[in-house]
Amino acid sequence: MADLSNRPYIHWNDPNVEKLPPNEADDIQAVADMINLIQKTHYNKTRHAYGGTHARTQGVVKGTFVVPNDLPKHLKQTELFEKGGEYKCICRYSSEPGDPGLDDRIPQPRGFAMKLFDVQGKMFSGFDWPTQDIEFNSTPALDLADAKTTKEIIDLRIKYGNDKPELYRHLEKRPDTTLQKGRDGVRNTHLESTRQYSQTAYRFGDYVIKYCLVPSSETQRKLYDETVKPEDGDDILSRWLQSFHADHDAEYLFQVQLCENLEDQPVEYAGKVWDAEKYPWQTVATLKIPKQNSFNYERKMFWEDHMRIDPWHGLVSLQPLGGPNRLRKVVYPASSAMRRKLNGRKEFNVVSIDDIP
Repeated sequence: MADLSNRPYIHWNDPNVEKLPPNEADDIQAVADMINLIQKTHYNKTRHAYGGTHARTQGVVKGTFVVPNDLPKHLKQTELFEKGGEYKCICRYSSEPGDPGLDDRIPQPRGFAMKLFDVQGKMFSGFDWPTQDIEFNSTPALDLADAKTTKEIIDLRIKYGNDKPELYRHLEKRPDTTLQKGRDGVRNTHLESTRQYSQTAYRFGDYVIKYCLVPSSETQRKLYDETVKPEDGDDILSRWLQSFHADHDAEYLFQVQLCENLEDQPVEYAGKVWDAEKYPWQTVATLKIPKQNSFNYERKMFWEDHMRIDPWHGLVSLQPLGGPNRLRKVVYPASSAMRRKLNGRKEFNVVSIDDIP
């Protein structure tokens, strides 16, 4: 294996890592308003509010995030990875769009999110809980690649989301047509076999990374060949998860990809995949999920009604970077506040995994 310890990794505070574009704050506020509009629209249909994205829960499971003690020096970054340890966690599988009733047979990006407990270190101001939130998406590139693009695309989806030919007519006028239409062509397979990506960049102690989650058990890898078929039913993904977790343990590798070239690995624009051949993925932890019921109704409702995953909730040394993450810093709290208001619920900052059903 090649020695990756002495490569020219970019430092996170290099002035070229983040560059704010003009009018970004206005674009971000416009997106927050549009996400709230989407939430109100679904509320008017169902009389229950959901997140503006990742509205459909496919399963919620408990597991353990294991950091080895023998990482090379360049990977012993942040308080989370500087020494070995085990962290209890709660994880949620989801479908990415904002429609909670989306048919599982429709190909769309899928999500995965987890909250780690008993994480010790310097947390962001106003966040005084020993937890670290981490979120993923099944597509390596983010179509909502910056704040301006997000505003334009969300606006088109609101206007033409129920008229796909008309939506495509507008998307085909854009220079990023392939990126925007790619979400409709994702491989629709078993969630337990699906690789998940951060899409956006994060500080990693001294450096800059993207991260991913790779199914690593032989059983999970074999499931990759099992794709959704028309006769499977509209809830096939959650049923597949229930069947798997009832009989099998799951295991994932948590890997990081370090930034070495800002032109080739942009931080501000999340629509470009960082080439894994040039910039290899490196394993820094393992997620282990024991056999359990993946669709516990009480646990599902606790997550949806009271919990929130936010990459700005956690260690300063894992700071979210780039425009899409600055957008999340505004949009996520606004979406959560709207959901709690419409549902008459309170947001809990869960500090122990024992607080979760």
